[in-house]
Amino acid sequence: MGGVKKKPLASMEKNQDGADQPQGDEAKGKKGKEQKAGPQQRKQLAVVAPRMADDVMIKSLSPLKAITTYGASRALGVNASVAVSVLRQLETKGLLTKVGGFSGHAVWAVTKAS
Repeated sequence: MGGVKKKPLASMEKNQDGADQPQGDEAKGKKGKEQKAGPQQRKQLAVVAPRMADDVMIKSLSPLKAITTYGASRALGVNASVAVSVLRQLETKGLLTKVGGFSGHAVWAVTKAS
């Protein structure tokens, strides 16, 4: 039927030793009165793009049928997060067009130069 179990001798001795010390605010010290720190701010890390010209990047991406984040990261030799930022920059410059994808997994293609 349940109930409180008997504590081991070691923990009973600790409780007796703790009874000799003063209780209340003196035992706790200033821990209860300390101010809590505010929420930490996230650090925004700058993405370091590869030091290549746009035409060199397009030349390395053009053999790919479908340019994805993973394919671009392998072709350019950078992390996936850097590859996403590079692909978005090339898209804003009009060198790439988004042709498909969903849920954050976009697919790009090289824009045909007329």
